[in-house]
Amino acid sequence: MSHCPCKGCRRMKRSYLVHSLIVHFMLHCLSLLYLPPLQYPLKESNMVSRYKKEFLELERIGVGEFGSVYKCIKRLDGCVYAIKRSKRPLAGSSDEHVALREVYAHAVLGHHPHVVRYYSAWAEDDHMIIQNEYCDGGSLQDVLLENAKLGHYFSETELKEILLQVSMGLKYIHNSGLVHLDIKPSNIFICHKLAVSSPDGQDESDSEDEFSSGVVYKIGDLGHVTSVTNPQVEEGDRRFLANEILQEQYCYLPKADVFALALTVALAAGTAPLPHNGALWHHIRKGNIPPIPQKLPQCFLELLKLMIHPDPAERPSATALTKHPVLCPSRGKAVQLQKQLNVEKCKTAMLERELKAARLAQTLTKDEPLGHVKLQQSETSPKHKNKRLVGGKSCRSFSFTLGY
Repeated sequence: MSHCPCKGCRRMKRSYLVHSLIVHFMLHCLSLLYLPPLQYPLKESNMVSRYKKEFLELERIGVGEFGSVYKCIKRLDGCVYAIKRSKRPLAGSSDEHVALREVYAHAVLGHHPHVVRYYSAWAEDDHMIIQNEYCDGGSLQDVLLENAKLGHYFSETELKEILLQVSMGLKYIHNSGLVHLDIKPSNIFICHKLAVSSPDGQDESDSEDEFSSGVVYKIGDLGHVTSVTNPQVEEGDRRFLANEILQEQYCYLPKADVFALALTVALAAGTAPLPHNGALWHHIRKGNIPPIPQKLPQCFLELLKLMIHPDPAERPSATALTKHPVLCPSRGKAVQLQKQLNVEKCKTAMLERELKAARLAQTLTKDEPLGHVKLQQSETSPKHKNKRLVGGKSCRSFSFTLGY
């Protein structure tokens, strides 16, 4: 545009500039409207880590397929916890499903002395973090590895305690309508009970169950837990897997946990590592306990053999195991004594009834003569009344003949 000094040109120039500014402003607003919003990835670089903020990491105590487990102190309460962190980001991975299963299972189960306690879970940097109870004795697998180095194995008493306590945990899980499906030594954890002094000077245990060894066994790692009524089965460790699970026969799911528990106890007794497949694998699935290098009572071996019976319907339930006389001989004696006590109570009740009847009969016997006399009087008095002569109630008069 020419630089004409006239008023008309100057007016046209100002109008053109205003129009241009308006157009540029509108285009700028449109560009802002269609720009994608700024995205800030949820990384530790731009957000405070809850794990680092709330916990002081002491050491790594375990590594598994899911991830790593760390021994940590919570800064707020000073207590020690086991923190499990997934290896890989969970979004869209198979680990996400496993992690969520474990959290959901803990939420359903609540708290039991023979199940590892759950406290909290959250996602951080797209990794799942689970806060669980810390078991100071490690896992049963850790102890088995140490025993193998030293040539040791659990004694008969210890084996029975393992079997009994884990059965108690399985009973709770099964009664909640769930199954574990991954029972094995690495998923059974050990806690040592703390003894505290009672006011009278005797030692007491803080555990809800009383066991002579002072050791509590707890079931952990609930990543394969599923519902009994609506199962979504993911096969666990093949070494401990019951044959019916491979055949996708899910009618007796709780009995698969019983099968795995028997093989776990066999390993604790000193048997060689279990096979993943092959002839020995099939031999065990036919109901044969692998060789155990120590002498155990035949009744105990028969119980283990029954627990791996080829027909799951023949295996004892977890509830039946918690009451089995092999594991609870004192409880069997208590049941027998209770039966005898019930018999004696019946005898006592019968004698009390007989005594009561005898006392009642004696009371009636004492009252019978009086009643009889009164009855006779009432019966005879009308007759006398009818036959009585005049003056009958007066004294009789006698006539005397005097001699003149």
